[in-house]
Amino acid sequence: MTEPVHGPDGPDGPDGPDGPDGPGGGATSFGVERDPARVVAFSDGVIAIAITLLVLEIRPPHDTRHLLHGLAALWPSYLAYVLTFMLIGQVWANHHIMFDHIRSADRVVLFLNTVLLMDIALLPFAASVLAEAFRDGHGQRTAVVFHGAAFALLAVLFNVIWGYVRRDRRLLSTTIDAAGVAAISRRFRLGLIWLATAILLGALVPVLGVAVIAAFILYFWLPIAGEIAEAKRRRRRGHRT
Repeated sequence: MTEPVHGPDGPDGPDGPDGPDGPGGGATSFGVERDPARVVAFSDGVIAIAITLLVLEIRPPHDTRHLLHGLAALWPSYLAYVLTFMLIGQVWANHHIMFDHIRSADRVVLFLNTVLLMDIALLPFAASVLAEAFRDGHGQRTAVVFHGAAFALLAVLFNVIWGYVRRDRRLLSTTIDAAGVAAISRRFRLGLIWLATAILLGALVPVLGVAVIAAFILYFWLPIAGEIAEAKRRRRRGHRT
């Protein structure tokens, strides 16, 4: 019985599972390149769980006879909830921005993304530490530094992942040009510097550290100019064809 002969679209052809355009996407020194769709789906699930767990850290007041006062006294929990929820929302948005331009992921990307998710899973705990410190009036500097450091580690990982894939053009999509890559890189680096500044200020004046993080949220929801410019160029090229 003879072995079947596979054509160009077979297992070893360009569109086969082990071809450069198949799910395997070829291979690097760090393993087979894989479709990042499952990475994004798994990451979305972890982020969704983490952002949902935040509300569980807000405990209802026990004294219902003075319920209004009890609810008002929970302001540190509300602050930590809103602050952390919006920051995780930014993590989710930036994760999509990054993986929108990653066409394949090798084991390095998988490992770094796993570490990133491990940090994300810690964020509800960091939020509860921040709320408890402001509620008790003790340990506020440590709480702000701890909360900021958890997000600063995410910023480090975003920079490491993006720096790794931008050095290997096989991992990057052809939908983004050098200007777009540079624009995303600048935004990720600025995020790291901004959070590091918040940590340093929070170690001195906790309220100031929280204010800088709040300003970070407002700024980083703005679109990335270089990425928008590239999208507009693609649309214009599409209209001309």
